[in-house]
Amino acid sequence: MMENEEINRMRWAARRGMLELDLVLEPFVTSRYAQLSAAERLCFQKLMLCEDQDLFTWFMQRNQPSDPELADIVKQILLFAQSTPKNR
Repeated sequence: MMENEEINRMRWAARRGMLELDLVLEPFVTSRYAQLSAAERLCFQKLMLCEDQDLFTWFMQRNQPSDPELADIVKQILLFAQSTPKNR
């Protein structure tokens, strides 16, 4: 079972201080982080080490990460963000 401490750490890491990022990242962590595979969780943690400006361009779909693993987790988060709340 996923440790609450890890989820809380990622919820804190997802608070970027930029509303556009907060609205995408925090709901994803709350709803989906615990269901990610171990590899996907590591990738998400790696994503949280990226600069806000990079995250912003990726989530506004102006650019994509050059790292294929980061590109995959960004795609997952975007699909989640574009889904309706009842489908989450």
